[in-house]
Amino acid sequence: MRLFARRHTPLIGLDISSSAVKLLELSRDGEHYRVQSFGATGLPANAVTEKQITDPEVVGRVVAGLVKQSGTRTRDAAIAVAGSSVITKVIQMPASLQDEEMEQQIRFEADQYIPYPVEEVNLDFQVLGPNPKDTHLADVLLAACRSDTIEMRQAALEIAGLKAHVVDVEAYALETACSLLAGQMPNQGRDCIVAIVDMGATTTLVNIMNDMDTVYMRDQLFGGVQLTEEIMRRYGMSMDEAGRSKKTGRLPESYAEEVVPAFMEDLVQQIDRSLQFFFSSSGQHETVDQILLSGGCANLPDVDHVVERELGIPTAIAQPFHDMTLAPRINSARLKSEGPAMVIACGLALRAFD
Repeated sequence: MRLFARRHTPLIGLDISSSAVKLLELSRDGEHYRVQSFGATGLPANAVTEKQITDPEVVGRVVAGLVKQSGTRTRDAAIAVAGSSVITKVIQMPASLQDEEMEQQIRFEADQYIPYPVEEVNLDFQVLGPNPKDTHLADVLLAACRSDTIEMRQAALEIAGLKAHVVDVEAYALETACSLLAGQMPNQGRDCIVAIVDMGATTTLVNIMNDMDTVYMRDQLFGGVQLTEEIMRRYGMSMDEAGRSKKTGRLPESYAEEVVPAFMEDLVQQIDRSLQFFFSSSGQHETVDQILLSGGCANLPDVDHVVERELGIPTAIAQPFHDMTLAPRINSARLKSEGPAMVIACGLALRAFD
């Protein structure tokens, strides 16, 4: 299985996170996209732990139900693995090599770049372009993921009657989806720096774009599960009860007055910490022009206003479906509500048009 496998259409984007599964299928007419199929549903606790599938049988049944609910007939999927599961490295190779020759040489020299036996990993590469210091060399992005991580995802998909044709990396799927968010950015993202902050259940991904090119990526172990756990502790609920109550908002007044503000304070600190890491690593930037929030936590009331007020940076909620048309069976209100949490699924679905 190639991590950057080439197009196989039609294709559904399937984002399997620690707490939910999101499904999206797009079609395209010229430059305009149309939502053909869509769905999102929660996962039982412990079916996925720290982005690793631990119970493919359970995950497979959930995915099968979501496929049926969405109405899609497509059985080929693009999935993603967490960045923490993948080793990436930019290496230099002779620019004259063909892809087949490059692949042979990379596999022969893999032990120089990867701390695992080559037979235990899935390897892939992508040529980034000429090396700026030596035009006889090409910069090549090498990606490697332990085979068992991918095999667990494949097993879940097979139970659901699907086949994985593309295995991407979450951070790269987020980067791909940024093309759908350009309309929300200052000057369509050109000549400006935008931080995309995808806040999931257990992990927050930060992708900083300069002129629509990624210049910084960071994963943080922080997400909505901290809020869920606080609801459990404070109100004596189980994990499932807390998750449902958080989504419906059926909680005591103290939730909005005390619990949410404390969580948002932590969230702002996490975003600020990532920005400070970026500023110190770049050595040439001291601010960003905009923050776009995505992921499940982006649905917290007024979270964009809180982040903007505390950090002094214009902030908005990502709306990837803003300029898309919808198939008749799509529930537009639900799609709009789920939109911020569907950004990685969007990036995966876009792989159908590589």
